[in-house]
Amino acid sequence: MNPSARAWRKSSYSSGTGQCVEATSLSSCIGVRDSKHTELPHLNVSRRTFRTFLRGVKAGRHGDDMA
Repeated sequence: MNPSARAWRKSSYSSGTGQCVEATSLSSCIGVRDSKHTELPHLNVSRRTFRTFLRGVKAGRHGDDMA
């Protein structure tokens, strides 16, 4: 299925500043895109990498300093 036709989920960690990401499950990886520019290409990351990233977010290791 075309990634643009999939259901994308917006991060619950997105702030009101417009710095939001969305993710969707693809056949062999996770697609990640900028919610402000959904027409642009998305990134594909492995499921393992995405899980590791999410654990880091939940632990507070990826905050406002990533801007």
